[in-house]
Amino acid sequence: MKAAVFEGTEDIRVREMPDPVCEQDGIVVRVEACSLCGSDMRNFHAGLRHGVTRQIMGHEIGGRVEQVGSKVTRFSPGDRLAIGPDVTCGCCYYCRRGLVNLCVNHRMIGTHWPGGFAQLLGLPREVLEHGTIHPTPDGLSSAAASLSEPASSVLYAQLNAGVGLGDTVMIIGDGPIGCMHTEVARARGASKIILVGLSRLAIAARFHPDHLIDASTSDPVEEVRRLTDGLGADIAIVATPVAQTQAQGVEAVRKRGRVVLFGGLPRGSPMAQLNTNLIHYNEITVVGAFSYPTYMHEVALRTIMEGKIDAERYISRILPLERLVEGIRSAESGEALKIVIDPWM
Repeated sequence: MKAAVFEGTEDIRVREMPDPVCEQDGIVVRVEACSLCGSDMRNFHAGLRHGVTRQIMGHEIGGRVEQVGSKVTRFSPGDRLAIGPDVTCGCCYYCRRGLVNLCVNHRMIGTHWPGGFAQLLGLPREVLEHGTIHPTPDGLSSAAASLSEPASSVLYAQLNAGVGLGDTVMIIGDGPIGCMHTEVARARGASKIILVGLSRLAIAARFHPDHLIDASTSDPVEEVRRLTDGLGADIAIVATPVAQTQAQGVEAVRKRGRVVLFGGLPRGSPMAQLNTNLIHYNEITVVGAFSYPTYMHEVALRTIMEGKIDAERYISRILPLERLVEGIRSAESGEALKIVIDPWM
């Protein structure tokens, strides 16, 4: 099979690799689409966790079952599947309480197991039992199904933040995640959505936020105050890997407002300066948002199928494996929103 192999920082090469072996209690999936994630781009530059190299990345996957092991009864050849990256242990403190996204022994397809930037993907028993795998609804393309993975995180973050009817929601970030937060906030009943961005504002406008703020020419905090008659947003969702935007989120919400830190900061510089007096005196809630429980992946597929998230609108280009690095550059430059890799092109 062909696969794009991460050899080391900024070094991905397409190679002929042995086909994955179908274990008795595993399956092999023909990958039909694998979306490029922001974490793939960060890992391309900074490296995979734990110094892993010579690995096949890619974890937002849509495909079809190619082979089924003799002990597997859950899947059959031809089944269409959407696959997320998270694999949990099922027995740690957090897993036992249903908080599988916080699993102490959390592992990922694309880091600890080969990922979806390949023609074939082998899934062993451990992944089948503790991973994130759901049937793709009839009528949904594999490319659209691959977007169920980021959609799961967005849906879960807004559920936990309590986004609802009448809320004014500030979203910082005009990439695919910021745009997805716009769609989901609208579906949850937000009455005013203010999106802050830099390089993709023209693309973000297609998702119809009520207001767009160009952070290169305006102060986002001042603009949000102006648009809310001085009150501030009910909720700020910070969907960028930039420390300054986390501070802006705290400064832009009203008293008793909520700030969701959705975008993680770079591993080498994870510190941010927040005005803790505002948090203290204004009783502001600041929370993190990471990943999602397994059931939310199924909810995301249904949400996409129902059209509440318009998956096709996010896909700027579908590229072959040989153009994966080109896809990374295109997404980083802001000219593309979501790049999908088709390993069989």
